[in-house]
Amino acid sequence: MSRQELPDKQPDRIARMFDAIAPRYDLLNHTLSLGLDRRWRLRAIRTLDAAAPGVLLDVCSGTADMALLARRLGRAGRVVGVDFAAAMLARGLRKVVAAGEAAAVALVRGDAASLPVASASVDAVTMAFGIRNVERAEDACREVARALRPGGRLVILEFGVPKVPGISRLYLWYFKYLLPRIGRGVSGHDAAYSYLPASVSAFPSPEAFCSLLRRAGFPDASAVPLSLGIVYLYVGTRVGDTGDAGAEPAAR
Repeated sequence: MSRQELPDKQPDRIARMFDAIAPRYDLLNHTLSLGLDRRWRLRAIRTLDAAAPGVLLDVCSGTADMALLARRLGRAGRVVGVDFAAAMLARGLRKVVAAGEAAAVALVRGDAASLPVASASVDAVTMAFGIRNVERAEDACREVARALRPGGRLVILEFGVPKVPGISRLYLWYFKYLLPRIGRGVSGHDAAYSYLPASVSAFPSPEAFCSLLRRAGFPDASAVPLSLGIVYLYVGTRVGDTGDAGAEPAAR
C-alpha cells in the first residue's frame, strides 16, 4: 500500500474495531510479534527516569501493559491510562486489579487528541503502538506536550519498516499477507488485521515523525530502531513553559 492510500481513522470506527478484538488482543500481540512486544515495552519503560518516579500518563493505554510495567519497574509513582476503547480498558482494569495496583493506576476513557488531564500535570508520557491510530497525530503530540511538565519525558513505540533489503521483503510479506490471516483467524474480526499493515504503511517515516515531534514541543526528539527497524522507539523531552505547573491530573 502506498502512503497516499490513507486508512480510515475516524475515532468512533477505530474504537469499535479495538473493542471488537479486545478479548484476543493480548494473545495476538504476543503471538504475532513472537514475544518481541514484551522486550520493546521493557526497553521503552527503561528510558524513563528511575530516580524520580512521578505521575505517568499512558496514552492509548489499551489493556494497560505499559502502565503495569512502569509500576513494576519503579518508573511511575502513579499512572493515568487513557484510551477511547471501552472494552480494552475493561480488560486492562481487570489486570490492574489482579496485580494489586488499583490504588496507583487509574484508567480513563478519553481521546489522545483531547486528553482529560490538566496542563503541565504529568512527569512522563508513554504511548505504545497507538499514535498511528490517531486521526491527526500532530494534534495528539501537541496535547501530550500540553500535559507534560517542562523537562518531562515522552516515549513512543510504533511500528516501522526495516530498511535492510532482504529483511524488509520478508517482513513486508509477513506483515501484509500472513499476519492479517492469523489475526482474522484468531480474533474473528475481518478489518482489524488488514487495517494494521495499512496504518503502518501510511505512517510517516521516522525522520518525518521526529520533525512532527519537534514542532510539537520536543526539540531533541530522536528515533531508535528496534529489532532491525520493525519497531521504532521515539524519545523526546518537553521544553518551554506550559503553565499550571503545580496542577494534579484532573478532568478538564
